[in-house]
Amino acid sequence: MAVVTPAKTAKVILPDGELREYDRPVRVSHVLQRDPTCFVCDADVMEIDGFVSAVEADEELRPGNLYFLLPRTMLKHRLHAEDLAALAVRASSALVKAVPAGERIRQVTVMSPLVFDVGSGEGAAVGGEIRAAKEERRKPDKKGRGIGRRFTPELSAISE
Repeated sequence: MAVVTPAKTAKVILPDGELREYDRPVRVSHVLQRDPTCFVCDADVMEIDGFVSAVEADEELRPGNLYFLLPRTMLKHRLHAEDLAALAVRASSALVKAVPAGERIRQVTVMSPLVFDVGSGEGAAVGGEIRAAKEERRKPDKKGRGIGRRFTPELSAISE
């Protein structure tokens, strides 16, 4: 039995978030025939505070690379971190949608809430009131074995 590996494709993210893939060599001019008000930008050359540049019309899209089809108004536009983040989200969403549902790997992310101590070291502010910090200690095991050892954190506050 032969193992079939998927061919690398050139991936183009459209302005509406859709993904268009090309498994054969294709020139940028062919991509732009459908969207003449846009230009093609290579994701590999985009950087924070850099200028957006267009891929030449006679160049071929390289398999395995990611490209964005952007409106001409963004040409020579300086990219800020927020712009790159928005493009990354758009690309990620398009790539996830392109994978058939049966082939997706389900990822579960569990995030714990962030808790910040805003008190003066004597207590923590909770819901607008300050409560005194409680010292909790584990009770020793009945038989005195090592399982129930006391672990009391020795933390101190650095006054500023």
